[in-house]
Amino acid sequence: MGDEKRTRAWAYLSKVLQGPNRALADLVAERGPVETAEVIRRGALNGELGTRLTVRAHLDSAERDLEMIAAAGGRLVSPDDPEWPAWQLLPFGRLDGADTAPPIALWVLGRRPLDELVERSVALVGTRAASAYGEQVTAEIAGDLAVDGWTIVSGAAFGVDGAAHRAALGVGGTTIAVLACGVDRSYPAGHARLLQSVAAGGLVVSEYAPGTTPAKHRFLARNRLVAGLSAGVVVVEAGWRSGARNTAAWGRKLGRPVAAVPGPVTSAASVGCNRMIRDGEAILVAGARDVVDVVGPLELFDGHEAVVTRDTDRLTGDMLLIYEALPAAGSQSAAELSETSGVPLPMVRALLPLLELEGFVGTDDTGWFRLRGGTGNRSGTVT
Repeated sequence: MGDEKRTRAWAYLSKVLQGPNRALADLVAERGPVETAEVIRRGALNGELGTRLTVRAHLDSAERDLEMIAAAGGRLVSPDDPEWPAWQLLPFGRLDGADTAPPIALWVLGRRPLDELVERSVALVGTRAASAYGEQVTAEIAGDLAVDGWTIVSGAAFGVDGAAHRAALGVGGTTIAVLACGVDRSYPAGHARLLQSVAAGGLVVSEYAPGTTPAKHRFLARNRLVAGLSAGVVVVEAGWRSGARNTAAWGRKLGRPVAAVPGPVTSAASVGCNRMIRDGEAILVAGARDVVDVVGPLELFDGHEAVVTRDTDRLTGDMLLIYEALPAAGSQSAAELSETSGVPLPMVRALLPLLELEGFVGTDDTGWFRLRGGTGNRSGTVT
């Protein structure tokens, strides 16, 4: 977990910050966690950020929090650690706004490496007041995906979230519960045993230090991590105004594929899903195979039936616009791609490295060029 001094600094910053803050994230990137922590302790931080953090600067419980998490069988995962999910959290860097920052660090219960579990993961979210239909569909999708090796990510709430976690555990699969409070607190209390089971076979994760209580704004911040730690977001049941739709919105901001399960037109619990599908905010899915079509490349499902998809089907939003703006042969500069795609130049520059990491584009001294289908082969070449 990095050296001890830096680990304590990460723990302190997590306690003092209590949620996302772009200004502090930028400061840590510039000065490092140890120097940033010292500046806050001394009250030497100026401006709006200093005003906000001064009232909590005395909350230096880092050593106690680290001992508590270790005694519970957990750990603090920071950007210093090998299991930090850097790739999954990278898209936060291209977003603007105080609440769009990545987590400073993550408190984790469970033995499995975080970065490995989120390599192949799907978020399943929905209403707390799930209908029998919603819970059944959730269980079928989550169970089938978990059997096929996908990690199920959700928020541990009643309704769809709980059904997703239970279904994954029921088939011996892996699941991650992302909390809006400290991992030492079981919230909701009725899911205490469920969270214990999740930690035993998967992970319970939070950006909030031990002892932090749940609050409305923390649930909204939690939703961005549910989306950020997943390869795609699936909304099973949701009203028009719901936390699940907020998670889907975060998925779109982060360039993740977003899908929704249609429901009866007479059901208030499905209004959000049906409308997202109608308005083009989500792709219609009716089962696990559909989810794999949307979220993943070619997969062997249940060890028998291949689900055939194009690699480019994974691209959505600005990433798809940029990819499609590339010529079939030849290359273009970032500025030319911005003009062709209509995507602002700073966003183009932020997304091109992501496309390159996925194998969709390459670059040389002539500019950026298309790679065929994300395979790493240059378009127009014979392999």
